[in-house]
Amino acid sequence: MNGARGKLRIYLGAAPGVGKTYAMLDEGHRRLGRGTDVVVGLVETHDRPRTAALLDGLETVPRATLVHRGASFTELDVDAVIARKPKLALIDELAHTNVPGSRNAKRWQDVEEILDAGIDVISTVNIQHLESLNDVVQEITGVPQRETVPDEVVRQADAVQLVDMAPDALRRRMAHGNIYLPEKVDAALSNYFRVGNLTALRELALLWVAGKVDDQLDRYRAEHGIAGTWEARERVVVALTGGPEGDTLVRRAARIAARTKGADLLAVHVTRSDGLNGTDPAHLARQRALVESLGGTYHQVVGDSVPRALLDFAGGVNATQLVLGASRRGRFAQLFSRGVGVTTTALSGSIDVHMITHGEVGRGAGRDRPRAALTRGRRIAGWAMALLGIPAITALLAPLRDGLKLSSAILIFLLMVVCVALAGGMWPAVTAAVAGFMLLNYYFTPPVDRFTIADPENIFALSVYVLVAVMVSAVVDLAARRTREAARASADAEVLSTLAGHVLRGEAALASLLARLRETFGLTSVTLLERTGEPAPDDRSEPAAWRIAATSGGPPCATPGAADTDVVIDRDLVLAARGRLLDAADRRVLEAFAAEAAVALRQERLRREADLAGPLAEADRMRTALLAAVSHDLRTPLASARIAVDSLRSTEIDWSETDRRELLATADESLVKLDRLVANLLDMSRLQAGVLGLALEPVAVGEVVPRSVDDLGPLGERVEGDIPPGLPEVVADPALVERILVNVMSNAVRYTPGDHKVLVTASSYGDSVEVRVIDRGPGVPREAHDRIFMPFQRLGDRDNHTGVGLGLALSRGLAEAMGGTLTPEETPGGGLTMILKLPIAPEERT
Repeated sequence: MNGARGKLRIYLGAAPGVGKTYAMLDEGHRRLGRGTDVVVGLVETHDRPRTAALLDGLETVPRATLVHRGASFTELDVDAVIARKPKLALIDELAHTNVPGSRNAKRWQDVEEILDAGIDVISTVNIQHLESLNDVVQEITGVPQRETVPDEVVRQADAVQLVDMAPDALRRRMAHGNIYLPEKVDAALSNYFRVGNLTALRELALLWVAGKVDDQLDRYRAEHGIAGTWEARERVVVALTGGPEGDTLVRRAARIAARTKGADLLAVHVTRSDGLNGTDPAHLARQRALVESLGGTYHQVVGDSVPRALLDFAGGVNATQLVLGASRRGRFAQLFSRGVGVTTTALSGSIDVHMITHGEVGRGAGRDRPRAALTRGRRIAGWAMALLGIPAITALLAPLRDGLKLSSAILIFLLMVVCVALAGGMWPAVTAAVAGFMLLNYYFTPPVDRFTIADPENIFALSVYVLVAVMVSAVVDLAARRTREAARASADAEVLSTLAGHVLRGEAALASLLARLRETFGLTSVTLLERTGEPAPDDRSEPAAWRIAATSGGPPCATPGAADTDVVIDRDLVLAARGRLLDAADRRVLEAFAAEAAVALRQERLRREADLAGPLAEADRMRTALLAAVSHDLRTPLASARIAVDSLRSTEIDWSETDRRELLATADESLVKLDRLVANLLDMSRLQAGVLGLALEPVAVGEVVPRSVDDLGPLGERVEGDIPPGLPEVVADPALVERILVNVMSNAVRYTPGDHKVLVTASSYGDSVEVRVIDRGPGVPREAHDRIFMPFQRLGDRDNHTGVGLGLALSRGLAEAMGGTLTPEETPGGGLTMILKLPIAPEERT
């Protein structure tokens, strides 16, 4: 065994027949021509002559033969391939499921063993077999794919090569008989191989491969420390500040991205590390929804330098273009700072920067005017200390001025100014500093009692005193303001965290959201109003223009004009709050709640529409399936009976007695089958309409089971009953129980091999009796247990002449109508066991 792991190369196709196996074998011949030791581990040619011809000249490792339920199957012989020790092994159909009894359940697990042995492998897989796309492919084609391979197995391959073919070309190959046998071509072209299906599958394959190439490019750039932008794919990043201009920027960036097919749109908002940037969460929430509706993604990063944070993000996602809004600051402010746009453009390097004009240019940052940093009481105290304290200090020190130096007087006054700043903030302290300057000049600076200063050094001392006093006042005021902002930010963060938790816990129901909003802000009522017509200039107080979409508390506001605080969400929605007037800081958080309320309203309406559409879609599907059943499955026994009767009525042929009996038997069998199918259809219709008549009474299971076996006719010979005596009676309709057992047993007989019998047993458990119908057929995967009870489903049954697929669906419906259940479970050793559970009669329980 080699020390290094082998390399895996995969040929990926959008559909069968695109040429994956052909490309794999062709690559094998090229490697063989270069002197590489190549063997064929397993290749499925599907009787395609051109593919089979490529096997000539390649050594093939014999397959392993396995016997399963009396039949022989061949699979990849992993041990033989490893023992042969080639350099390269060709192994087809990576997603294949191995026959039970094989060492591994899946072929990709076999390939992993061969790779671990140091052998290179080339394999093939279709896009529909990737686990993550399995459900998407089923929605497109309507065909479930049971054989899947984990995406990670394919993503970790050393090379994935797309084998591509246009849908029309693939359909021509199909029509020429190069993919399937002629008798299967028409059905394939009209079903799985429709142009729309093939186009969608092709797009899925191209996008999946593009995603893998993207990952490889990012990994390469990271491993080699490449920070520059490689314009392999257009990525447009739009910077959002949380201002009202964001909507304009997002739409402009989307138009830029739309100019290039497949371009990505990313929106980013930079939050300062201290969290005190004053952005509007309502604007950001609305702009995030707008970005996502346009097919983009929203991101939030933290950084003290907005230009550097933007460029770091753009470089990290390999962006090619960056969209910024023109500065909202006035010209005077731009004299002192270049601003984010200019700085970002200067540092952008290879990233193109678009500066977009908008309606907010030059209007300033647009933030709410900051509230006073200190409380009203502290401000009053500060002004009192400034207006009374400074004169009082002067009065106390004036008698001592002959023995008091100017420097000492300045320090005492400075101490008083600091106390004023601590108590009342900046402006009382500045007032105290200016007053102190005047009083120091008059009473303590020679010549005294005059507003003149003889010594220049005293002028310098007094000027420093005023400067220090103003600086200390500014610092104290800023600290108080930041403390207040931090407390507000903490409160806002706690409220928004509550809102986020409310959504994450699945409590996004509109009524619950409005109730949480009302509790948070202590409001009397919160109402979401929706406009009933076109907007009008004076309709804010017009009740006829609005209707209440949702409300919490009471009484609700009928119009936005009747609210104490209202938030306009969009043209048609307004959130109206009553109870108290909210300040600007509270309003920002209120707008975030309003944006989430609008989303909750839309989701609620979408759910209602989906609930209404669900039954309609189910009824339409049922009607379509019923028509298909009537047009095909019911017509078949009817045609058989008619042919038999017409033959008997014919006077042109002299039928023998034996022939007459066979024709009569055929007619009788066909009419019995027709009668059963019609009865199933009618009973299913009654079940769905809720008008099925029941005659519940005590029933002995030991009597019903033999009658059910007799009703099977010749099939009853393959059923073996084992009903113990003394079982309690059950509450049921005897005819319906017999009907259920006939359907279940006939289904079990059909899937059980001829050398086995279907076993019927019964036992009591608690307050019920369980009747078990046990078969030794291929069984049903656990994930498909519920699907086999869907009407018009024949799971894994390729024969279209065996009924309309109503037996199990009807049987479960009948069982539940009688208060019982019909559930499947796996039979130990292989097969399926159907369990009919019915309640014990009351008199039997005592």
